[in-house]
Amino acid sequence: MKLPRRRFLHLAAGAAALPAFSSIVWAQTYPARPVRMIVPYAPGGAADIAARLMCQWLSERLGQQFIIDNRPGAGTNIGTEVVVRAAPDGYTLLLVNLANAINASLYENLNFNFVRDIAPVGGMMRLPQVMVVNRDVPAKTIAEFIDYAKANPGKINMGSSGIGTSVHLAGELFMAMTGTKMTHVPYRGTATAFTDLIAGQIHVMFPAISSAIEYVRAGTLRALAATTAARLDVLPDVPAMQEAVPGYEASAWYGIGGPKGTPAEIVGKLNTEINAGLADPKMQAQFAKLGVPVLSTSPAEFGKLVVDETEKWAKVVKLAGARAQ
Repeated sequence: MKLPRRRFLHLAAGAAALPAFSSIVWAQTYPARPVRMIVPYAPGGAADIAARLMCQWLSERLGQQFIIDNRPGAGTNIGTEVVVRAAPDGYTLLLVNLANAINASLYENLNFNFVRDIAPVGGMMRLPQVMVVNRDVPAKTIAEFIDYAKANPGKINMGSSGIGTSVHLAGELFMAMTGTKMTHVPYRGTATAFTDLIAGQIHVMFPAISSAIEYVRAGTLRALAATTAARLDVLPDVPAMQEAVPGYEASAWYGIGGPKGTPAEIVGKLNTEINAGLADPKMQAQFAKLGVPVLSTSPAEFGKLVVDETEKWAKVVKLAGARAQ
């Protein structure tokens, strides 16, 4: 039997609308079961604690458990690949961070393309860094340090938590923008590096403010500058690097993503609830205890941040000749 043309077009239009309709219904009922948040770090750090705070908030708001699954290793690549390979249904999420942007150029043979394969959901927080020096370093300001470094090329030891980390590349960016040359000394984490910095085996480092602030407050280390665009509330007397080195900015950041193809309606629902959490005074107080400003964005804004940071740090990685070991 032949269908009248108008009837056929009506049915065809209805069939075409079904995927969009089912996607909306799916988002309305989401989440219908527990959601897994992959954190590509070991438990206990600032990123892990912040992710747990957000998961608790989302659990309360959306009526299902958001469960942390720590998958450390390979500079966050192990956990990231778990999410890349997961079904794009909103039930596997990733704590996205600066390491993902750096790794895109630091590693030569990744099994995924981070910008292409992870759907941005929204920002969560920034993790400011600070330039700290051993107390015996004679420089008291950034300008004095630059002069001191130029007078002693290669003689200043710059510690980091490893090749290609944000701590390392913040120092490489500083050298590139100031025309200074320091000797990079990578460590397996910040704890040993701090021990040697205090002892004078190394002279300068660019660690996260959360790990350095107690040393600065105690006077064990001297903070010369915050690496962020503006001064930090927790260290208001410490200048921002841009005050001496215009255009310099280096800070870690964290947000949430999902596998490519995650329905836009689910991404939007999660983004709304994440931003509600970041605007909540109690949540903000918890983040403030960690020394981290919140980073509230739309999915598109967070996606742009990821792309921009990937391009920015690729240039620094190339300049430094850094390669993952």
